[in-house]
Amino acid sequence: MLGGGNPAAIAPMERVFRQQMIDLLSRDREFENMLGNYDAPGGNQKFAEALSALLQKELGWPVTSANIAITNGSQSAFGILFNLFSGKYPDGSFKQIMLPMTPEYIGYADVGLSQQPIFTAQQPLIDKLDHGLFKYRVNLGALEISDDIGAICISRPTNPTGNVITDNELQHLKALADSNGIPLIIDGAYGLPFPGIIFSDALPVWDRNTVLCLSLSKLGLPGIRAGIIIADQPLIEIITGSNAIFTLAPGRFGPTLITPLIQSGELLTLCHDVIRPYYKQRSDNAIAMVQSAMEDLPVRVHVSEGAIFLWLWFEGLPITAEQLYQRLKSRNVLIIAGHHFFPGLEGEWQHRHECIRMSYAAAEEDVRKGIQIISEEVRMAYNQPIPESINA
Repeated sequence: MLGGGNPAAIAPMERVFRQQMIDLLSRDREFENMLGNYDAPGGNQKFAEALSALLQKELGWPVTSANIAITNGSQSAFGILFNLFSGKYPDGSFKQIMLPMTPEYIGYADVGLSQQPIFTAQQPLIDKLDHGLFKYRVNLGALEISDDIGAICISRPTNPTGNVITDNELQHLKALADSNGIPLIIDGAYGLPFPGIIFSDALPVWDRNTVLCLSLSKLGLPGIRAGIIIADQPLIEIITGSNAIFTLAPGRFGPTLITPLIQSGELLTLCHDVIRPYYKQRSDNAIAMVQSAMEDLPVRVHVSEGAIFLWLWFEGLPITAEQLYQRLKSRNVLIIAGHHFFPGLEGEWQHRHECIRMSYAAAEEDVRKGIQIISEEVRMAYNQPIPESINA
């Protein structure tokens, strides 16, 4: 299973979560209150107060609990945000979400409620690097924000590629958003300030025209479905109203479990000392496995700057990535074909049919076996190409 987004089971983090649950059960009525009461539509107030205090202290951000809303996972958050800032406006105009660089997160693709596509995207610049690596860059020179753009969105680090746009690139996007009177949405599900799965130099960014989306999932808690939106208060009030309509209230379990770690500051320490080093080692190991198993193949690996995936580019692949997916599936190896990760990108681009995403968060021996089978199937494709349509 190299195709999903499930985080790794990190033993030290599991021990922390277990102890948090034991402590919760030992506190008078806290377990019963967690299960027996609704939170407000904006989410757990104690959690929001603890998080705002942490962000003020550690990052100097001027946030209060009124700048924070909880959702039932990041997917719910983006469903609300994208439909707020895109689609048909009261003046009859139709606005879209600008993705300044693809590939981007596969989960964005189908959240729009409008019949028209709500995304427009830009093809990246590609830097071919030494040692079989490459990196995408935002084509800032070609990026234009027209009147039909309702918001700019970028993930940092990016799922699927592990790309982390630089601080300068991010500031350029922020300036574009500010000058056009639209928000910059940053998907930080893998990023800063937590879970901190970033291996390059990067600074966390937020102001009142920035919408920062965080998650508890990649700490190792995907089952609790807790997303976090940090934004200007008027937008938070809209998110709160949307929660009330669609879900009544977000779940209490995740915020209740994690609040003590936020209050003590231990959460950021765990991210820096446990989570980040764990994934950095796993990333390095997985890249070494790919380069060893595929040293005779024209494969490039996107520079792994964060998140929990490798993005492999097979230049001139004689079959499509979708056909490769089917062949791997028949051998019980699951990856995701690259063409799914280009929402809003118009026109045909061969590159998107030459890439795959694979997770390195699974058990290391599973990752090793999966990479070996991928190498075998790709090698057969290059050595024995089958004339099948690129659109098959």
